[in-house]
Amino acid sequence: MQLTFHGAAGEVTGSCMMVEASGARFLVDCGLFQGGRDAWRKNLAALDFDLRSLDFVVLSHAHLDHSGLLPRLTALGYRGPIYATRATVDLLGVMLLDSAHIQEKELEWDLRRRRARGDRRMMQPAPLYTVAQAQGCLAQVRGVDYDAEFRPHPRVRVRLRDAGHILGSSIVELWVGGEGGERKLVFSGDLGQPARPVVRDPFPVEEADVLVVESTYGNRLHKPLAQTEEELVEALGSTLRHGNVIIPAFSVGRTQEILFVLADLARRGRLGRIDVYVDSPMALAATQITLRHQPLLDQETRDLIAWQAHSKLAPQVRFVQDVEESKALNRTVSGAVIISASGMCDAGRIKYHLLHNLPRKECAVVIAGFQAQGSLGRRLVDGARKVTLFGETVAVRARILTVGGLSAHADRQGLLDWLGHFRRPPGRTFVVHGEAATAQAFAETIAARLRWQGVCLPRPGERQLIA
Repeated sequence: MQLTFHGAAGEVTGSCMMVEASGARFLVDCGLFQGGRDAWRKNLAALDFDLRSLDFVVLSHAHLDHSGLLPRLTALGYRGPIYATRATVDLLGVMLLDSAHIQEKELEWDLRRRRARGDRRMMQPAPLYTVAQAQGCLAQVRGVDYDAEFRPHPRVRVRLRDAGHILGSSIVELWVGGEGGERKLVFSGDLGQPARPVVRDPFPVEEADVLVVESTYGNRLHKPLAQTEEELVEALGSTLRHGNVIIPAFSVGRTQEILFVLADLARRGRLGRIDVYVDSPMALAATQITLRHQPLLDQETRDLIAWQAHSKLAPQVRFVQDVEESKALNRTVSGAVIISASGMCDAGRIKYHLLHNLPRKECAVVIAGFQAQGSLGRRLVDGARKVTLFGETVAVRARILTVGGLSAHADRQGLLDWLGHFRRPPGRTFVVHGEAATAQAFAETIAARLRWQGVCLPRPGERQLIA
């Protein structure tokens, strides 16, 4: 058996692992690299292997750092099936098309800007894929139920378990080999933090011969949710009278969690009537998909949805769709909570809201999710006093507040608790999906606290032969 780590090795984005065993050759995830100047180059080079020889692809969830290169995969020649949970399939129909649309529009903007400056060079000659190619990719996606075993290959069995990360997210359990000679591989995908809003807790897996586990927050603990709520209440109360609160948020998962927390605070009398604008067409579609899959939500969330439908105390939430309405938001001086994508501030409408609100000391930017190295969001978190948006230098005068209790990723203790369900240590454990120092720290923690052996950190592009 051989595993090749084509992404998310020593970094958080670009998740993509190839498995070759028992005559089968397949991928687990096929994600975009995000953040930093090298992301474009990495994405262009990411699929430099024989795509036509792949038998199938299994997807852990819909976030672009796990799914975002699927349209490029199929455009370059892959013709096989792509398996994911049914909720993930629904989300892909929104996210991949949105990703392609943003790429096309940002290329158009870049070309117009260069021509206006008399610069005829083209740094990015074409998008990674077009909207048409993303639509074509969706025809190869196959939906499967949680916990139902399926056979994508005569010598491979697969079962998807709830990862508790976002709607439809899964832990991938794989058995490869023939009767009596099977070995079990488990890919954690992105694991959610237990007892967090909206989705259910991660499914406890008890055994694996080979484990690939994420480590996004493997070196730290999240703030308690109660503390995050206090910080949100303070930020809203001290800002909205004279300014706006801008919240960069992934359209899938994080936006729905923030809406849940705001509604729950209102239900408990912690917030007055507030105006919330969700400026992301994809977030509306993702929220509608979430409501269609209510059996996958935790009971508290289902109860809150019922309360919101009938209460006059609930926040006034408006989903902004067209571009002109989005632009009009930037004429709002105060009183607006604007939730917009992308979550790392590198693309989409959030950049326009930052352009208009970052220079204003009356405003606040609330960072509620992971910010990859090199991303605009990371620079803000790290204290940048100036940033560049659309070629302009923008002063950062707004308050930058980081709240950690809403993370969709398990923290160090959450990861260790999930690993603690294993009845015996896996023969090999690979720590991925974490920045290099974080992954190293978590690997050392696994060895020290759980006394597991065979824990290692794969390098980008590394092939691991497993006897």
